[in-house]
Amino acid sequence: MSLNCGIIGLTNTGKTTIFNCMSNTKAESSTYAFSATKSNKGIVDVPDPRLYKIDALIKSEKVIPVTVEIVDVPGLAKGSSQGEGVGNKFLADIQQTDALIHVLRCFDDDNLPHIEGSVDPCRDLEIVDFELQVRDLDLVTRKIKRLEKLAGIGDKDAKRALDVLTVFKEHLENFGNARTAPVDEDDFVHIQDMQLLTAKPMIYVCNVDDASATTGNKYVNEVKNVLKEQADEVLVIAGELEAEIAELDKEDRADFLKDAGLEEPGVDKLIRAAYKVLNLQSFFTAGPKEVRAWTIKKGMKAPEAAGVIHSDLERGFIRAEVMKYDVFIELGSEQAVKHAGKFHVEGKNYIVEDGDIMHIRFNV
Repeated sequence: MSLNCGIIGLTNTGKTTIFNCMSNTKAESSTYAFSATKSNKGIVDVPDPRLYKIDALIKSEKVIPVTVEIVDVPGLAKGSSQGEGVGNKFLADIQQTDALIHVLRCFDDDNLPHIEGSVDPCRDLEIVDFELQVRDLDLVTRKIKRLEKLAGIGDKDAKRALDVLTVFKEHLENFGNARTAPVDEDDFVHIQDMQLLTAKPMIYVCNVDDASATTGNKYVNEVKNVLKEQADEVLVIAGELEAEIAELDKEDRADFLKDAGLEEPGVDKLIRAAYKVLNLQSFFTAGPKEVRAWTIKKGMKAPEAAGVIHSDLERGFIRAEVMKYDVFIELGSEQAVKHAGKFHVEGKNYIVEDGDIMHIRFNV
Protein backbone atom coordinates (compact mmCIF):
# COMPACT_ATOMS: atom_id res chain seq x y z
CA MET A 1 0.00 0.00 0.00
CA SER A 2 1.30 3.44 -0.86
CA LEU A 3 1.64 6.14 1.79
CA ASN A 4 1.44 9.83 1.04
CA CYS A 5 1.63 12.95 3.20
CA GLY A 6 0.88 16.59 2.49
CA ILE A 7 2.94 19.47 3.89
CA ILE A 8 1.03 22.63 4.81
CA GLY A 9 1.73 25.87 6.63
CA LEU A 10 1.82 29.62 6.26
CA THR A 11 4.18 31.09 3.71
CA ASN A 12 7.83 31.53 4.85
CA THR A 13 7.68 28.90 7.60
CA GLY A 14 10.36 26.64 6.07
CA LYS A 15 7.93 24.17 4.54
CA THR A 16 9.84 23.76 1.30
CA THR A 17 13.18 23.49 3.13
CA ILE A 18 11.82 20.52 5.07
CA PHE A 19 10.31 19.08 1.89
CA ASN A 20 13.73 19.21 0.27
CA CYS A 21 15.30 17.42 3.24
CA MET A 22 12.86 14.57 2.79
CA SER A 23 12.39 14.30 -0.94
CA ASN A 24 14.50 13.10 -3.83
CA THR A 25 12.98 15.98 -5.80
CA LYS A 26 14.37 19.38 -4.88
CA ALA A 27 12.04 22.37 -5.01
CA GLU A 28 13.06 26.02 -5.11
CA SER A 29 12.56 27.84 -1.83
CA SER A 30 12.20 31.60 -1.66
CA THR A 31 12.02 34.41 0.88
CA TYR A 32 9.24 36.01 -1.15
CA ALA A 33 5.70 35.28 -0.06
CA PHE A 34 3.39 33.65 -2.63
CA SER A 35 6.25 33.06 -5.10
CA ALA A 36 5.31 29.40 -5.58
CA THR A 37 3.06 28.69 -8.54
CA LYS A 38 2.57 24.93 -8.11
CA SER A 39 2.66 22.17 -5.51
CA ASN A 40 5.90 20.24 -5.18
CA LYS A 41 5.76 16.45 -5.27
CA GLY A 42 8.52 14.04 -4.32
CA ILE A 43 9.33 10.55 -3.09
CA VAL A 44 11.24 9.69 0.09
CA ASP A 45 12.59 6.31 1.18
CA VAL A 46 11.35 5.15 4.57
CA PRO A 47 14.46 4.65 6.75
CA ASP A 48 14.58 1.09 8.12
CA PRO A 49 18.02 -0.28 9.13
CA ARG A 50 16.50 -3.76 9.47
CA LEU A 51 16.40 -4.10 5.69
CA TYR A 52 20.16 -3.79 5.42
CA LYS A 53 20.81 -6.15 8.32
CA ILE A 54 18.72 -8.79 6.55
CA ASP A 55 20.60 -8.12 3.32
CA ALA A 56 23.96 -8.45 5.09
CA LEU A 57 23.04 -12.09 5.76
CA ILE A 58 21.26 -12.89 2.49
CA LYS A 59 23.36 -10.77 0.11
CA SER A 60 20.59 -10.22 -2.42
CA GLU A 61 20.93 -8.31 -5.67
CA LYS A 62 19.10 -5.22 -4.40
CA VAL A 63 17.40 -3.67 -1.39
CA ILE A 64 14.04 -1.95 -1.88
CA PRO A 65 12.72 0.21 0.97
CA VAL A 66 9.16 1.44 1.32
CA THR A 67 8.61 4.89 -0.19
CA VAL A 68 6.36 7.76 0.84
CA GLU A 69 4.98 10.38 -1.54
CA ILE A 70 5.24 13.93 -0.20
CA VAL A 71 3.18 16.85 -1.52
CA ASP A 72 4.21 20.38 -0.53
CA VAL A 73 1.50 22.95 -1.29
CA PRO A 74 2.31 26.68 -1.63
CA GLY A 75 2.16 28.63 1.62
CA LEU A 76 -1.21 29.70 2.96
CA ALA A 77 -2.18 33.08 4.35
CA LYS A 78 -4.99 34.50 6.47
CA GLY A 79 -7.98 34.88 4.18
CA SER A 80 -6.93 32.19 1.70
CA SER A 81 -10.50 30.94 1.66
CA GLN A 82 -11.55 34.42 0.47
CA GLY A 83 -8.87 34.59 -2.22
CA GLU A 84 -5.85 35.94 -0.35
CA GLY A 85 -2.48 34.51 -1.38
CA VAL A 86 -2.26 31.48 -3.66
CA GLY A 87 -2.03 28.44 -1.39
CA ASN A 88 -5.73 27.75 -1.12
CA LYS A 89 -5.89 27.02 -4.86
CA PHE A 90 -3.69 24.01 -4.31
CA LEU A 91 -5.39 22.43 -1.30
CA ALA A 92 -7.06 19.96 -3.66
CA ASP A 93 -3.56 18.56 -4.29
CA ILE A 94 -3.47 17.17 -0.74
CA GLN A 95 -7.11 16.05 -0.69
CA GLN A 96 -6.11 12.41 -1.22
CA THR A 97 -3.15 12.30 1.16
CA ASP A 98 -3.20 9.97 4.17
CA ALA A 99 -1.87 12.51 6.69
CA LEU A 100 -0.87 16.16 6.91
CA ILE A 101 2.40 17.65 8.17
CA HIS A 102 1.84 21.20 9.48
CA VAL A 103 5.09 23.17 9.60
CA LEU A 104 5.10 25.98 12.18
CA ARG A 105 7.71 28.70 12.22
CA CYS A 106 9.47 28.63 15.59
CA PHE A 107 12.55 30.71 14.78
CA ASP A 108 13.44 34.39 14.51
CA ASP A 109 15.11 35.72 11.36
CA ASP A 110 15.16 39.42 10.50
CA ASN A 111 16.03 38.53 6.90
CA LEU A 112 12.88 36.45 6.54
CA PRO A 113 9.88 38.62 7.41
CA HIS A 114 6.82 36.87 8.79
CA ILE A 115 3.69 37.48 6.74
CA GLU A 116 1.76 38.36 9.94
CA GLY A 117 4.47 40.74 11.14
CA SER A 118 5.74 38.66 14.07
CA VAL A 119 6.67 35.10 14.99
CA ASP A 120 3.77 33.43 16.79
CA PRO A 121 3.32 29.73 15.91
CA CYS A 122 0.13 29.34 17.98
CA ARG A 123 -1.54 32.15 16.04
CA ASP A 124 -0.27 30.61 12.79
CA LEU A 125 -1.73 27.25 13.81
CA GLU A 126 -5.15 28.84 14.30
CA ILE A 127 -4.94 30.65 10.94
CA VAL A 128 -4.18 27.50 8.97
CA ASP A 129 -6.74 25.45 10.88
CA PHE A 130 -9.37 28.07 10.08
CA GLU A 131 -8.59 28.00 6.35
CA LEU A 132 -8.87 24.21 6.30
CA GLN A 133 -12.08 24.35 8.32
CA VAL A 134 -13.65 26.81 5.88
CA ARG A 135 -12.85 24.51 2.96
CA ASP A 136 -14.26 21.47 4.78
CA LEU A 137 -17.36 23.35 5.88
CA ASP A 138 -18.14 24.16 2.26
CA LEU A 139 -17.90 20.48 1.29
CA VAL A 140 -20.06 19.34 4.22
CA THR A 141 -22.70 22.01 3.52
CA ARG A 142 -22.95 20.94 -0.10
CA LYS A 143 -23.42 17.30 0.86
CA ILE A 144 -26.07 18.22 3.42
CA LYS A 145 -28.07 19.97 0.70
CA ARG A 146 -27.91 16.85 -1.47
CA LEU A 147 -28.96 14.60 1.40
CA GLU A 148 -31.86 16.84 2.40
CA LYS A 149 -33.54 16.05 -0.91
CA LEU A 150 -33.16 12.29 -0.35
CA ALA A 151 -34.24 12.47 3.29
CA GLY A 152 -37.28 14.45 2.20
CA ILE A 153 -38.55 11.51 0.14
CA GLY A 154 -38.09 9.04 3.00
CA ASP A 155 -34.57 7.67 2.46
CA LYS A 156 -33.61 6.35 5.94
CA ASP A 157 -29.88 6.10 5.16
CA ALA A 158 -29.88 9.69 3.98
CA LYS A 159 -31.66 10.76 7.18
CA ARG A 160 -29.01 9.10 9.36
CA ALA A 161 -26.16 10.59 7.28
CA LEU A 162 -27.85 13.99 7.49
CA ASP A 163 -27.96 13.81 11.29
CA VAL A 164 -24.24 12.94 11.44
CA LEU A 165 -23.19 15.61 8.93
CA THR A 166 -25.13 18.23 10.87
CA VAL A 167 -22.91 17.45 13.88
CA PHE A 168 -19.79 17.85 11.73
CA LYS A 169 -21.13 21.12 10.31
CA GLU A 170 -21.78 22.60 13.76
CA HIS A 171 -18.35 21.42 14.96
CA LEU A 172 -16.59 23.09 12.01
CA GLU A 173 -18.63 26.28 12.47
CA ASN A 174 -17.33 26.40 16.06
CA PHE A 175 -13.71 26.24 14.81
CA GLY A 176 -13.31 22.52 15.51
CA ASN A 177 -11.50 20.08 13.26
CA ALA A 178 -13.49 17.19 11.79
CA ARG A 179 -11.23 14.59 13.42
CA THR A 180 -12.36 15.80 16.87
CA ALA A 181 -16.08 15.97 16.12
CA PRO A 182 -18.28 14.41 18.86
CA VAL A 183 -19.46 11.44 16.80
CA ASP A 184 -18.97 7.68 17.04
CA GLU A 185 -16.02 6.13 15.21
CA ASP A 186 -18.41 4.39 12.81
CA ASP A 187 -19.97 7.73 11.86
CA PHE A 188 -16.81 8.87 10.08
CA VAL A 189 -17.90 6.68 7.16
CA HIS A 190 -20.30 9.48 6.20
CA ILE A 191 -17.44 11.90 5.44
CA GLN A 192 -15.00 9.49 3.78
CA ASP A 193 -16.04 10.44 0.24
CA MET A 194 -15.26 14.12 0.91
CA GLN A 195 -11.70 13.50 2.14
CA LEU A 196 -11.96 16.41 4.57
CA LEU A 197 -8.61 18.01 5.34
CA THR A 198 -9.34 18.50 9.04
CA ALA A 199 -10.32 14.84 9.37
CA LYS A 200 -6.82 13.67 8.43
CA PRO A 201 -4.23 12.77 11.09
CA MET A 202 -1.99 15.79 11.70
CA ILE A 203 1.70 15.88 12.58
CA TYR A 204 2.99 19.24 13.78
CA VAL A 205 6.59 20.20 13.01
CA CYS A 206 8.15 23.06 14.95
CA ASN A 207 10.80 24.42 12.58
CA VAL A 208 13.50 25.87 14.85
CA ASP A 209 16.92 27.49 14.52
CA ASP A 210 20.05 25.31 14.70
CA ALA A 211 20.73 26.17 18.35
CA SER A 212 17.28 24.89 19.36
CA ALA A 213 17.48 21.57 17.47
CA THR A 214 17.95 19.46 20.60
CA THR A 215 16.31 21.54 23.33
CA GLY A 216 13.51 23.40 21.55
CA ASN A 217 12.72 27.00 22.52
CA LYS A 218 9.97 29.21 23.90
CA TYR A 219 7.95 28.94 20.69
CA VAL A 220 8.05 25.13 20.84
CA ASN A 221 6.89 25.22 24.47
CA GLU A 222 3.96 27.42 23.49
CA VAL A 223 2.91 25.03 20.72
CA LYS A 224 3.16 21.98 22.97
CA ASN A 225 1.10 23.73 25.62
CA VAL A 226 -1.67 24.55 23.12
CA LEU A 227 -1.71 20.99 21.76
CA LYS A 228 -1.29 19.13 25.06
CA GLU A 229 -4.90 17.94 25.08
CA GLN A 230 -4.61 16.53 21.57
CA ALA A 231 -3.10 13.23 20.47
CA ASP A 232 -1.32 14.82 17.52
CA GLU A 233 2.43 14.41 17.13
CA VAL A 234 4.62 17.47 17.79
CA LEU A 235 8.17 17.22 16.45
CA VAL A 236 11.07 19.64 16.71
CA ILE A 237 13.17 19.91 13.53
CA ALA A 238 15.81 22.48 12.56
CA GLY A 239 15.05 22.84 8.85
CA GLU A 240 18.26 24.60 7.84
CA LEU A 241 20.37 22.11 9.79
CA GLU A 242 18.48 19.21 8.20
CA ALA A 243 19.15 20.73 4.79
CA GLU A 244 22.88 20.59 5.49
CA ILE A 245 22.60 16.97 6.67
CA ALA A 246 20.70 16.00 3.53
CA GLU A 247 23.54 17.32 1.35
CA LEU A 248 26.15 15.10 3.03
CA ASP A 249 27.26 11.63 2.00
CA LYS A 250 25.88 8.91 4.24
CA GLU A 251 29.33 8.27 5.71
CA ASP A 252 29.66 11.89 6.85
CA ARG A 253 26.18 12.23 8.33
CA ALA A 254 26.91 10.35 11.55
CA ASP A 255 29.74 12.71 12.54
CA PHE A 256 27.68 15.76 11.62
CA LEU A 257 24.72 14.54 13.68
CA LYS A 258 26.98 13.81 16.65
CA ASP A 259 28.47 17.31 16.49
CA ALA A 260 24.96 18.77 16.40
CA GLY A 261 23.88 16.66 19.39
CA LEU A 262 21.36 14.67 17.36
CA GLU A 263 20.91 10.90 17.29
CA GLU A 264 19.26 10.78 13.88
CA PRO A 265 18.02 13.12 11.13
CA GLY A 266 14.73 14.78 11.96
CA VAL A 267 13.34 13.45 8.70
CA ASP A 268 13.59 9.90 10.11
CA LYS A 269 11.55 10.99 13.14
CA LEU A 270 8.99 12.55 10.82
CA ILE A 271 8.49 9.37 8.78
CA ARG A 272 8.17 7.28 11.95
CA ALA A 273 5.59 9.74 13.28
CA ALA A 274 3.58 9.34 10.07
CA TYR A 275 3.63 5.56 10.52
CA LYS A 276 2.47 5.97 14.12
CA VAL A 277 -0.48 8.27 13.45
CA LEU A 278 -1.60 6.11 10.51
CA ASN A 279 -1.27 2.87 12.51
CA LEU A 280 1.16 1.35 10.00
CA GLN A 281 3.95 -1.20 10.22
CA SER A 282 6.30 -3.06 7.88
CA PHE A 283 6.97 -6.65 6.95
CA PHE A 284 9.73 -7.99 4.73
CA THR A 285 10.25 -10.37 1.84
CA ALA A 286 13.77 -11.64 1.31
CA GLY A 287 15.48 -13.74 -1.35
CA PRO A 288 18.46 -13.81 -3.72
CA LYS A 289 16.96 -11.19 -6.05
CA GLU A 290 15.79 -8.62 -3.49
CA VAL A 291 15.17 -7.75 0.12
CA ARG A 292 12.08 -5.59 0.27
CA ALA A 293 9.90 -3.79 2.83
CA TRP A 294 6.12 -3.57 2.55
CA THR A 295 3.71 -1.29 4.40
CA ILE A 296 0.50 -2.60 5.97
CA LYS A 297 -2.05 -1.51 8.56
CA LYS A 298 -1.54 -2.99 12.01
CA GLY A 299 -3.90 -5.90 12.54
CA MET A 300 -3.88 -7.08 8.93
CA LYS A 301 -4.11 -10.81 8.40
CA ALA A 302 -1.66 -12.72 6.21
CA PRO A 303 -3.84 -12.83 3.05
CA GLU A 304 -4.40 -9.05 3.20
CA ALA A 305 -0.66 -8.48 3.62
CA ALA A 306 -0.03 -10.78 0.67
CA GLY A 307 -2.44 -8.65 -1.36
CA VAL A 308 -0.22 -5.63 -0.77
CA ILE A 309 2.46 -7.45 -2.76
CA HIS A 310 0.07 -8.56 -5.51
CA SER A 311 -3.67 -9.19 -5.70
CA ASP A 312 -3.03 -12.73 -7.02
CA LEU A 313 -1.24 -13.62 -3.78
CA GLU A 314 -4.30 -12.67 -1.73
CA ARG A 315 -6.73 -14.36 -4.08
CA GLY A 316 -4.81 -17.64 -4.19
CA PHE A 317 -3.35 -17.52 -0.66
CA ILE A 318 -2.47 -20.93 0.80
CA ARG A 319 -0.11 -20.18 3.68
CA ALA A 320 2.61 -17.80 4.89
CA GLU A 321 6.04 -19.03 5.95
CA VAL A 322 7.19 -16.67 8.67
CA MET A 323 10.48 -15.88 10.40
CA LYS A 324 10.70 -13.29 13.16
CA TYR A 325 13.24 -10.59 12.35
CA ASP A 326 15.10 -10.81 15.69
CA VAL A 327 15.34 -14.60 15.46
CA PHE A 328 16.63 -14.48 11.89
CA ILE A 329 19.29 -11.91 12.74
CA GLU A 330 20.35 -13.85 15.83
CA LEU A 331 20.61 -17.24 14.08
CA GLY A 332 21.91 -15.93 10.76
CA SER A 333 20.06 -17.99 8.14
CA GLU A 334 16.72 -19.53 7.23
CA GLN A 335 18.19 -23.00 7.67
CA ALA A 336 19.33 -22.17 11.21
CA VAL A 337 15.87 -20.81 12.03
CA LYS A 338 14.28 -24.04 10.79
CA HIS A 339 16.79 -26.15 12.71
CA ALA A 340 15.94 -24.23 15.90
CA GLY A 341 12.24 -24.95 15.38
CA LYS A 342 11.38 -21.25 15.04
CA PHE A 343 10.22 -21.29 11.41
CA HIS A 344 6.44 -20.83 11.42
CA VAL A 345 3.82 -21.87 8.86
CA GLU A 346 0.75 -19.69 9.28
CA GLY A 347 -2.75 -19.78 7.80
CA LYS A 348 -5.36 -17.24 6.76
CA ASN A 349 -6.09 -16.01 10.29
CA TYR A 350 -2.48 -15.13 11.15
CA ILE A 351 -2.10 -11.45 12.10
CA VAL A 352 1.13 -10.13 10.64
CA GLU A 353 3.53 -8.52 13.12
CA ASP A 354 5.99 -5.69 12.56
CA GLY A 355 9.25 -7.01 11.15
CA ASP A 356 7.96 -10.40 10.03
CA ILE A 357 9.98 -11.93 7.21
CA MET A 358 7.43 -13.74 5.06
CA HIS A 359 7.27 -16.02 2.06
CA ILE A 360 3.76 -16.41 0.61
CA ARG A 361 2.62 -19.70 -0.86
CA PHE A 362 -0.29 -19.31 -3.27
CA ASN A 363 -2.09 -20.95 -6.15
CA VAL A 364 -4.17 -19.13 -8.78
